[in-house]
Amino acid sequence: MTEEQRVHLSRSAPAAYKALDAFSREVGRVASDGGIDDRLKEIVQIHVSQLNGCAFCVRVHVDRATHAGLSADTIAQIATWRESGVFSSRERAALELAEAFTFIHRGGIPDDVYDQAGGILTESEYVALSWILVAINAFNRVAIAGRYPVPPRADEA
Repeated sequence: MTEEQRVHLSRSAPAAYKALDAFSREVGRVASDGGIDDRLKEIVQIHVSQLNGCAFCVRVHVDRATHAGLSADTIAQIATWRESGVFSSRERAALELAEAFTFIHRGGIPDDVYDQAGGILTESEYVALSWILVAINAFNRVAIAGRYPVPPRADEA
């Protein structure tokens, strides 16, 4: 099957995609109310998208991260966050949680990850981050299944 023949879920079932988009907007409100700033929100969304191999969502969230004030260096360090010194303990806990949610099929959220996050994040931050992670994993699956294109940008061609 060619790229042109692949089903594009957001176009094929627009009402379902609109519901997912509405869900994402609500998650954004939960995040704001829960004390999650744009920096942390974009860091975890980039990392989940990297882990899932979703180039489309990586591009979207790198753009948003740049708009939120993250430097190119910080964005580049996300993939190697364990070895990098640029992330706070709060961000590190969120990145660990992002990995657990992305690979949840490997036995859920491990107790050590839950305990570590709970020792750093408030309950409202944990809840908000959890919903962000659920939402970005869902969007990754839609984009990956549809093989959403990521062509070079005009200034890169």
